[in-house]
Order: sequence, then C-alpha cells, then structure tokens
Amino acid sequence: MEDGRRPGPRICEGDCAVLKRDDVFKAVPVLRRRKIIFEKQWFYLDNAIGHNYGTTFEVTSGGNLQPKQEVEETTAETKEAGTDNRNIVDDGKSQKLTHDDIKALKDKGIKGQEIVQQLIENSTTFRDKTEFAQDKYIKKKKKKYEAVITIVKPSTRILSTMYYAREPGKINHLRYDTLAQMLTLGNIRAGNKMIVMETCAGLVLGAVMERMGGYGSIIQMYPGGGPVRAATSCFGFPKLFFDNLHEFPLSKVESLLSGTFSTETLPSDPEDKALGEEESNGLTDEKQTSLQETEEESTPETAMEINQTEEQDTMDINAEDVEFKENKEKENKDNVREKQRKQWERRKKLIEAAALLREKNADGLIVASKFHPTPLLLALLEFVAPSRPFVVYCQYKEPLLECYTKLRERGGVINLKLSETWLRNYQVLPDRSHPKLTMSGGGGYLLSGITVVLDKGKSDSSNLEALKMEEPSSKRCKVQDFHC
Repeated sequence: MEDGRRPGPRICEGDCAVLKRDDVFKAVPVLRRRKIIFEKQWFYLDNAIGHNYGTTFEVTSGGNLQPKQEVEETTAETKEAGTDNRNIVDDGKSQKLTHDDIKALKDKGIKGQEIVQQLIENSTTFRDKTEFAQDKYIKKKKKKYEAVITIVKPSTRILSTMYYAREPGKINHLRYDTLAQMLTLGNIRAGNKMIVMETCAGLVLGAVMERMGGYGSIIQMYPGGGPVRAATSCFGFPKLFFDNLHEFPLSKVESLLSGTFSTETLPSDPEDKALGEEESNGLTDEKQTSLQETEEESTPETAMEINQTEEQDTMDINAEDVEFKENKEKENKDNVREKQRKQWERRKKLIEAAALLREKNADGLIVASKFHPTPLLLALLEFVAPSRPFVVYCQYKEPLLECYTKLRERGGVINLKLSETWLRNYQVLPDRSHPKLTMSGGGGYLLSGITVVLDKGKSDSSNLEALKMEEPSSKRCKVQDFHC
C-alpha cells in the first residue's frame, strides 16, 4: 500500500457484522437476499460483501447499498452566519418546502444529501443563525433524510455498547466501562484457565474469549438446562476459539465438591447402541415376513383365482406403503442415532469440564449473574488456585456487602475491594466541548480480591464459633457440658 496502511478484514458471507448509524448499533448476519430493517430503513447486504469493515454505505433505491463518496460540503450558503439567535422566532413558517414537496423529492429518487441542501436553500432563517446553530441544523437534517450506514466488525466495546443501549435488562445493566474494569481486575490474558459464571446472554463470556484470543481454557458455569450464548455468537469467533471452551452445570457443583459426582450415567458409544437397535429391528422384520408367508400359504387357491386383479392392485399399494414405512423407519433411526451422539458428546464434555475443575488450579474467576453472589462465590472459589484474582459483578450494592462480610469471616482472600465506576460522556468540538446533558445513572458494583491459602484450623474454629452463636442458650450449655 502506498499510504503505508494494510487493508483491514473484508466482509464475507456468513459473517456476523454490526450496523452503525450515529450512536445506534445492531448485530446482523451477513447473508445474500436477506432483508434487513435498521433505523426505519430496509436494504440488502449483497453489495457489501467484499468491502472492508468500516466502510460507509448509502442506501439507494431497491434496498441496494453503495459505498458513499466523500464530498466537500463547504458552500457559499453555509459560510454566511449571524452573530446570535435572539431575533429568530420558531413559528414554523421559516421553511418554504412542505411535507408533500419533500415526499415528492424522495419519490423522484433524489439523494438525502441533495434534499438537505434544498432545505438549507429554502430556509429563511438559516443565514441568520450562528455558525454553531447552522452545524447543528445540518446534522439534524442529515440524520433524518440521509440513509447512511456503516458496517463495522463486532468487538467487546461495540457489542457491550449495543446491548446496554438496546436491551440492558438482558445483560443485568452491565455497562461497558464496568465490563472493562472486570477484564482488567480479573487479569484476563492468553493462556489462562478461567472460570466464568454469567447470566448476561454470553456477553461476558465473549469478552473473556476475545481477550484470551483462543489460547488457554474457559469453563463456563451455567444454571438451568444449558448455557445461553446469544451475545457470544455475535462476536463471530472461529471454531478454534470454541475447542477450549467447556461448560459445567451449577446443579452439579455441590456433588463435585463433596466427591459424589460420578460418570456411571454416561451412555455407551452411540454406534454400538445403533447397531444393537438395527439387529433387533432386523429380527422383528424377519418375524413379520415369516408370519406374512404363513398367512399367504393358508389362503385357498380358489380365492386367489377369483380376486387376481384386485390383489394386483393391492400389491402395488402395499409395495408403496412398505417403501414409505422403510424410509420413515430409516429417518427415525437416523434421528435417534444423532440424538444419542449429541447426548454422548455432551456427557463427554461434562466429564472433561469436571476433570478440569477437580484440579482446583484455575487462574481466575468471573461472576456476573442475576443470582445472589454469596453462595456462588463461596462455592466456586474452591476451584481457584491461591494468589489468583476474582471479580464479582452485581447491579446492586447490598448483595456485594453481604458477600464482602462473609469473605472476611471465612478468610482465604486478601485485597478485598468494593468499587463503583462513574462514567460521563463529553462532547468534544471546537469552542463547544462540554459534558453531555444525559448520562448513565449507574453501571453496577464490583467486588474484587485475591485468593490465598485458607487456614483450615482457623476456618473450622470460626465456623464452630458461628454455630455456637446461632444455637439457643440451652443447647449451647449441653454442648459445653458434653465437651467437659
């Protein structure tokens, strides 16, 4: 390249891309002849395939996309500006173009940039506005009439911003700056062995996978029947990233810690089962054919001669029915075999995840869920090696305060910190940089710390003292007499 820059990644069919217009984002799959609706505009992504990510497109007639050409917008009309806006009255009569005129321009196929230019020319108060007010007016009209979108490659920052703006409830109102703090405090890096427990639609898991770059291993703890990875799929990771991703249900953590977790329920190889079913099916088929032969032999010869033509028709119909039944049975066998194969693979992954957890040498723990963090953290810390960081996110402060107290009583952790990040966006423009009027009220709270070797004697004595304090006085006296 002459300018010294390398070309970026190109948009390919089957990718997961993010559409951007101003501060609005939407994740979509890149497929041919698939209608996309975004910000009251519909279009197809066919023409975008092959272009670089970050390219800005303009929506033309028929929903086609064309790369936008950069045009100089310095015109004689925009250079003239007033000193202030005190004499401008917003009475709705300053614009000569009516709604019908603008609609007619759209029907003729005139681009949004030309419509904005005509709005400027037909405005009686535009030249009296200040330069800042003119820029604001042009920006507002461009947003309304110019059908322009930018296709960007998904990343943690973009997807977290998108989810926080569109569906914050799905990610437990986890703000993007709080997610960045979690990745930093958790020391997420390539080659780590991480435990992730989250109910944020897979956003935190995707952020950890992106930071690790496919190196190391991740064990995802999930509640219910299976993990939710809606946001993880939006990252568009290659298959290599999922090879070292394991999953383990929370319902089996207690049995794994107590040593009662067993793999006896693991089914045998699905191929052996399928072969056994085929053999049994074959035996039943043979029995059915033998029964049919005996029935045919028992039929009298006179009836065969009389109904010869009718039997010919019924034989054709029976042949078709037999062929249909064979195809149906074959499909059912394939479905059963596929189901057994998936179940066997899931059990195999469960055993691999349990083996990794039994080592109890994880390099970090990330918790961001809608459940109370105290029991989750106390159970999952058993799988983390000493001198390793852990981070817990919660939308509210009170559950983390209780978790903080329990960890202090339990011991085995140092450098406990309960923090809240504060975020304010700024507008940065020449001669008018200032904080934006609207800002986020809160981005949640983080409890972080570092694990150390737990003193078993101290923990046992503290647990005994806590048990004594919880017992009634009469029972406490009996326990003391027994020890004496």
